[in-house]
Amino acid sequence: MTSTSIARLKITLDDVKPAVVRRVEVPLTIRLDRLHLVLQAAMGWTNSHLYEIRARDVGWGVPDPDWGDGPLDARKTRLLDVLEDTGAKTLKYLYDFGDGWEHTVKVERITDSMPGLIYPFLIDATGRCPPEDVGGPWGYAELLAAIGDPKHESHTEMVQWVGAPFDPNTIDLDEHAKAVEDLAKAWSRKPATRRKPAS
Repeated sequence: MTSTSIARLKITLDDVKPAVVRRVEVPLTIRLDRLHLVLQAAMGWTNSHLYEIRARDVGWGVPDPDWGDGPLDARKTRLLDVLEDTGAKTLKYLYDFGDGWEHTVKVERITDSMPGLIYPFLIDATGRCPPEDVGGPWGYAELLAAIGDPKHESHTEMVQWVGAPFDPNTIDLDEHAKAVEDLAKAWSRKPATRRKPAS
């Protein structure tokens, strides 16, 4: 593994049907707080809740200064360190502790980066991400049942709540790819150099 190595990750949202799966390539040296942002962009979440990335029995996220034994600081750990230190090939990504969205993040392979390509990079996406604050996998199943059946007692209420027509199988791949690409561009910018004042 080199400093330019890339990890291909398969992200699966656990306990939902139809399946919601993403494949992304990220630098092996990506910090976990940035990996969180990549997962948010690739999945289509809104980054409006807390998260934790877990490997074996260790968790990283946003530490709470008032709570001593919370997650380790995701800003201070790289994906490479997690894989080397824990030996894990699969991580768990928990988003929104209230709704409890769990994702399985599997390292499919580690390879060299492609010259000229900026990372992270969304390769593939299947299935639409559930709406935020729907109540986790159970609430999402209820939502799909209600909007899919005009005779369902909550049909009108749920159709109004979700807003625009919602098809769990339809995904705007370009929208997700652009969200990930925007992160890659922002992170690959070179810091501005100071110009010497004219004398």
